[in-house]
Amino acid sequence: MSASSQPVPSMVGKTVIITGGNSGIGKAAAVELARDGARVVITARSKQRGTAAVADIVAASGSDAVELSLFDLADLSSVRAGAADLLERCPRIDVLLNNAGLILTERTLSADGYEATLAINHLGPFLLTELLRQRLIDSAPARIVNVASTAHNFARKGMVFDDLMAERSYGQMEVYGRSKLANILFTTELAKRLAGTGVTANSLHPGSVATGYGRDGDTSGFLAWGVKLYAPFSLTPEKGARTSVYLASSAEVEGVTGKYFAKCKEKTPSANARDEAAAARLWEVSEQLIDQAASR
Repeated sequence: MSASSQPVPSMVGKTVIITGGNSGIGKAAAVELARDGARVVITARSKQRGTAAVADIVAASGSDAVELSLFDLADLSSVRAGAADLLERCPRIDVLLNNAGLILTERTLSADGYEATLAINHLGPFLLTELLRQRLIDSAPARIVNVASTAHNFARKGMVFDDLMAERSYGQMEVYGRSKLANILFTTELAKRLAGTGVTANSLHPGSVATGYGRDGDTSGFLAWGVKLYAPFSLTPEKGARTSVYLASSAEVEGVTGKYFAKCKEKTPSANARDEAAAARLWEVSEQLIDQAASR
């Protein structure tokens, strides 16, 4: 086959935003989507790491259409500034991949005074999505992809709305699981609210992936030991990114919305994750928390 008859990469002309694209599965997804022709904008909180990641992605993908937007999902005012930056430089947004996330061994607070795991894994992406939503609608057909986890099963009592900030009780996997449950419930309600706009929203479990968890001091003690113990059995970031890339780019899921995927297949999440009343309530509470932070 001559070079002129090579198939055109499927993402040519499309803009993809990936939060936490400076490492792990976010970075691996950025490489694949850039290689497939997309303009990729990764977000990071560290200029040094973000700039290094852009260089790595360019080298690995062979594409120079890779950019960096700096902001911190742990600070809602920073998220607002980041969204403004993205809207200024992206006249269209075809895919928003909410990928960034973390596990914290000890209870800490975000810049806005919220429990940090929920703030970073849910509230930050919730606000960013809301701020970019109209641009996605104007770019339709477009896609929102939220990286959740099978760890949502650790949230056995659901969202526990009367202790969302884990003030009464803090267990790292319970709180992390609750944040991942929030990702799925957010996706469910978002898909409803986007019905008829041409924008789809789906969530996914990437698999047990060898990423940066524990590398930056966010884990200690038993959890850090567990991360190291199971690292040899984990998926590579490249394999872990496959479902994210699939939902961001595959024609097979065109028009599919409000679903949860693993290994590029639709799966059924926990009963708590299928609670539509909880999804609606989480949306309302999330809006209230964001408004409270803005008014301080």
